[in-house]
Amino acid sequence: MRLKELIQQSWTALRRNRMRSMLTMLGISWGVVSVVLLLAFGEGLGGGIMHAVGNMGNNVIVIWPGQTSMQAGGQRAGRSVHFEYEDVEAIRSEVPIIRAVSAESVSNFGFKMGTRVVSVTTRGVEYPYGSMRNIGNFEDGRYFEDADFTNRRRVVILGHGAAQRIFQGAPGVGQSVLVQGESFEVIGVMNIKIQDSMYEGPDNEQAFIPFDVYNELKNKRDPDMILIQPIAKELHIDALAAARRVIARRHHFEAKDEKATPEWDTVETGKMLQAFTIGLEAIMGIIGALTLGVGGVGVMNIMLVSVTERTKEIGLLKALGARRCNILSQFLVEALVLTFLGGAAGIILSWLLTVVIPPLPLYSGFYKTLNNEGDIFLRASANVMIISFTILAFVGISSGFWPAFKASRLEPIEALRAEN
Repeated sequence: MRLKELIQQSWTALRRNRMRSMLTMLGISWGVVSVVLLLAFGEGLGGGIMHAVGNMGNNVIVIWPGQTSMQAGGQRAGRSVHFEYEDVEAIRSEVPIIRAVSAESVSNFGFKMGTRVVSVTTRGVEYPYGSMRNIGNFEDGRYFEDADFTNRRRVVILGHGAAQRIFQGAPGVGQSVLVQGESFEVIGVMNIKIQDSMYEGPDNEQAFIPFDVYNELKNKRDPDMILIQPIAKELHIDALAAARRVIARRHHFEAKDEKATPEWDTVETGKMLQAFTIGLEAIMGIIGALTLGVGGVGVMNIMLVSVTERTKEIGLLKALGARRCNILSQFLVEALVLTFLGGAAGIILSWLLTVVIPPLPLYSGFYKTLNNEGDIFLRASANVMIISFTILAFVGISSGFWPAFKASRLEPIEALRAEN
């Protein structure tokens, strides 16, 4: 029997008991809505978290000077390591798998505007720092240019929160502020930045100035930390090892002594959080599947009732030559038609709900941006729909197989004698 004929027969059988079929499909629809909404929430939450983590940096590794824990070259363990600017230059010239390197130093400075003085955490950075740390989304103004570094200009970029505290809501770009008694021109104010990972505080509350200018203010020349970025995410471990070898050679300690140069590898952090979000989505999917499974139990119950009601019909079909596979196919297709009709209604309803339901707050109101980056959007993506459809198909087959198998095993004579 062709599939089209089977579907037509199934539709006719379902129409005989419209109320019963409608209630069963309602259970399936409810389960599908649960699956889609839970998966959409999980994907939206995971995407929001990964976006906030990614705002910390683009595959960045931060290396700090530490303390040796191994003896090397006659040097005792327990020595403090102090970075030199030549370490940055050596890494830049000797390690080809590292795309970008930046020295960085951090301190608190008083920013004076009129009679007010605001303490702001200030970072001295080099030009590659912007692309490495995603410092480039500006509310007003611009990022540094090469001349700012070569000419040692007194220029500063402010995070959104820092600008609000210094200028109290007034435009900041083009204004001058006094830092350590010297006049700095504000060349850029960043948009609010959603940031889950950070060190030395969130970028929203920071100020950024050229590294050499920072050193003049602090009367120093060497960085507090070194940032590196591999040419590919997959090379982050090799890039870190190569940078450590350069520093270890210059400072006479074992390259495998990780405590001498502790690091924060944002690639590893991203991997761990990616695993967390995948696990979260899986849990959401399982919860939704269990809800849909309740609807599947309803389908199985209705199909068992249908088999009982149509026992004589089954016996007559078998007496006329129908094989077991024909009977099994007929009832299995009927269960699938019932399931997919309810599922189609559920998918349409759930998609409409993802459009209608407003974004859910993930971060505090301070982080609200014009494009609602701080919110969770229910994402009924193609992946969510494919997963939902797969679960629906599994429930439909599982629910319909046992009644269909039971119907196919009936003996013709006993089926014809049965009293419904």
